[in-house]
Amino acid sequence: MRRSGREELTMAAKDKVPTDGGGALGQNPFAALSSAGLAPANPARLVAGAAGPGPGSASPAATKSAEPAKNRGRVDIKRETGGRGGKTVTVVSGFVGIGLPEKEQLAKKMRAACGCGGTVKDGQIEIQGDQRETVARILSEAGFRPVFAGG
Repeated sequence: MRRSGREELTMAAKDKVPTDGGGALGQNPFAALSSAGLAPANPARLVAGAAGPGPGSASPAATKSAEPAKNRGRVDIKRETGGRGGKTVTVVSGFVGIGLPEKEQLAKKMRAACGCGGTVKDGQIEIQGDQRETVARILSEAGFRPVFAGG
């Protein structure tokens, strides 16, 4: 059954969703949430520029920011020349629990810091040249425990 043009217009106007912003929300979606089990807020901490605890005592947040968030495991840093035409390569291996994208991101940081080339092969990061100290520093900053292995 075909409707006339006038019936279609009235039907379309009736089905429209208002876009004027509407009134206030009828209910607060967060009202049912409780703060049970949470520590009370410290008002001195919430105020910007407020003095922290007395001098000589470091706040726990300040102590954690200086150290990596967690120990992400041991990684071995080796210097290899075998099978590479006499060229020296720094190889980082022993990663546990990280994927290829994060290894590529670490390799990119290492290449930029060392000013040389490098790649990710077979789950290991290879950086051109003897760059063990720089690589160890970058891995420490990322939360790993670098260990010099081999010669």
